[in-house]
Amino acid sequence: MSTSDAQLHYLTIRQAGDLIRKGELSPVELTRACLDRIEDTDERLHSFIMLLADDALAQARTAEADILRGAYKGPFHGIPFALKDLYDTAGLRTTSGSQVDIDRVPTEDATTTARLKQAGGILLGKLAMHEFALGGPDWTTPFEPACNPWNLAHITGGSSSGSGSAVASGQCAGALGSCTGGSIRGPASLCGIVGLKPTYGRVSRSGVVTLSWSQDHAGPMTRTVEDTAIMLQAIAGHDPRDPTSSKAPVPDYSRSLREDIRGVRVGLPRHYFFADDPGVNREVVARVEQAVTVLEGLGAHVEEVTLPSLDYVRAANSVIMVSEAFAYHEPNLKTRPQEFGEIVRGRFRIGGMLSASDYLQAQRVRTWARRDFAQVMKTVDFLVTPTMTQPAAAFEGYDPTATVRGKSFTAPFNVTGLPAISVPCGFTENGLPIGMQIAGKPFDEPGVIQAAYTYQQHAGWHEMKPPI
Repeated sequence: MSTSDAQLHYLTIRQAGDLIRKGELSPVELTRACLDRIEDTDERLHSFIMLLADDALAQARTAEADILRGAYKGPFHGIPFALKDLYDTAGLRTTSGSQVDIDRVPTEDATTTARLKQAGGILLGKLAMHEFALGGPDWTTPFEPACNPWNLAHITGGSSSGSGSAVASGQCAGALGSCTGGSIRGPASLCGIVGLKPTYGRVSRSGVVTLSWSQDHAGPMTRTVEDTAIMLQAIAGHDPRDPTSSKAPVPDYSRSLREDIRGVRVGLPRHYFFADDPGVNREVVARVEQAVTVLEGLGAHVEEVTLPSLDYVRAANSVIMVSEAFAYHEPNLKTRPQEFGEIVRGRFRIGGMLSASDYLQAQRVRTWARRDFAQVMKTVDFLVTPTMTQPAAAFEGYDPTATVRGKSFTAPFNVTGLPAISVPCGFTENGLPIGMQIAGKPFDEPGVIQAAYTYQQHAGWHEMKPPI
């Protein structure tokens, strides 16, 4: 093949899958290229908590043999991926980034882990994360915080921090993140990749360590929209092990990979996402405004919409999150508090100080927000917003309370459960990535993917690579 070894680690899932299918690329060769990339960069990035080099090469040899004998499984067969370290892996430690679970070894794979393996994926290892999916960059936990490949002095966002770093830097072709208030789309935006939070119930959470039962989502993080569609195809669908799992049929997401948004109605909630606010970076808003202009040029009809519940949704997301998290972690918080990192211990304890009334009022806001969003989504096909209020912050002087104060552009879609994707839409003057968020109606992942793909193909930001 003409692709040089130096370029193999940056092949997309779709590119690599096409070459593997044609017999022009070996899964072993591709896996070695990713392992070499990890060896070259991970001392600086700290993306991986656990690397499974020997196991990955063995899996790659098996994949190669299966493909050669005609047992090709599809576009994910032979593709190296990695998991945020709260996805259970049978016989392999799953720590959730915490000393509390440092020796926890599950006996079964998470459903999503198993489905990616069944699709022929090659598991490279387990990725760094904010402790129990809420902690933030915290040096009082057992693992180094992951660094942003666009600027190592900056964070990747959370809590799927290692997933963002590993995918953006070419250490793996794709990864799974989890999302309770923005933990897939946030790191995707700050690391210049694609991250999809599917509709609540679209992807099983069985075997994924809980933060907030009613707001947790599992989903893919990749370098392109088409790669997100491929990973979603592998993991989506009903799972009897997850009582919240939907029985809605799974469509063929590859059919959404076409450029066409003519006549699509796009709603802009300017009063919240684009308003002049000291907590919102104007450069971020400006780049997304430019992206909206691109969507209009591609045939979308853009109109302003109003969602009064947005002013209360962030608070509801936080109250529900820490209340449910405290319920899950209460036994360990009472008997082993010293094993939690400082940031997450403080946040979980807030959940213990909230009342049943606080939790119920937050759920009332949630009901209002769902009704509010459902009404607006009768008039538009998608909502388009900035993904994050700020570009990636620097480690130096980082304020761990910053993520729980002020606005959140991602939390509304965890509260309502609507599908939302972050797609790269440019950079700050300092070279830090910016993401645009596209949210759709329940289970309209096909529409969200098509809109994001159309923009991606026209804008081309996904072709940019970090300097590391």
